[in-house]
Amino acid sequence: MMRGNRIFLTCFYWAFVLYVFIPLILMITMGFKDSKFIGFPIRSWTLDWYVSVFSNTEILSTFGYSVTIAVLATLISVFVGTWIAVLLEGRKFWGRMVIMGLTVMPALVPGIISAIAFRIYARLLGIEPGMGAIVWSHAVHTVPFVALVVMARLSTLPKSQIEAARDLGADPLIAFVRITLPYLIPAIIGASIFCMLISFDDFVRSFFLGGYEPTLPVLIFAKLRSGMSPEINAIATVALVLTAAIGIWAERFTRRMNKDS
Repeated sequence: MMRGNRIFLTCFYWAFVLYVFIPLILMITMGFKDSKFIGFPIRSWTLDWYVSVFSNTEILSTFGYSVTIAVLATLISVFVGTWIAVLLEGRKFWGRMVIMGLTVMPALVPGIISAIAFRIYARLLGIEPGMGAIVWSHAVHTVPFVALVVMARLSTLPKSQIEAARDLGADPLIAFVRITLPYLIPAIIGASIFCMLISFDDFVRSFFLGGYEPTLPVLIFAKLRSGMSPEINAIATVALVLTAAIGIWAERFTRRMNKDS
């Protein structure tokens, strides 16, 4: 690579890094400002906003509510997505592309359109707004990510292992439980963490299908309507740190499992 191209790519990379991280740094910094309003200059610093976040029962209950929704939606999407991946990968049958298209479609539909469609469909089915409706919509939205990740992992499974298990007398279920499923664990864990983060961060579907109890993104939006304050920055910073920690742990854990396998 020519020196000029290398310098250009290096500058472009660092410009992109600054573009991504400067807003996050500013958001975190404002959470320590000793004032009720966001803006510069910062004359004094405080931890009161973070103390307020961890002592506010409404915020803590909303956080737990969002985590519960994310976990339930992830369990459903992992079960359905893994089943679809096993059904489609390595098999040729009539209607395979139709099933594949229907599986991927929820990830391609714009969020606002998807939320409106879920709202209308939930009303037709008689599903009341609340946790059940939100979990259902989040699960449908995240199934494609599970299916695609598991299919990618499944495509690298040596077929000789399955054939050896069948030659030794294992039926399809035993071969799947003892050979295929352990091989898929790293992909399932990675997809699960990804789905949890998507569900936890989903505002549009939670807003349209939520009941009286808001999720964390909806609560932040409600607080924004009354004015921007450092408390919102503190809430967002706590959520950012937790999600980043989970993402880093998942990446290292799946990498270690891939090496072991």
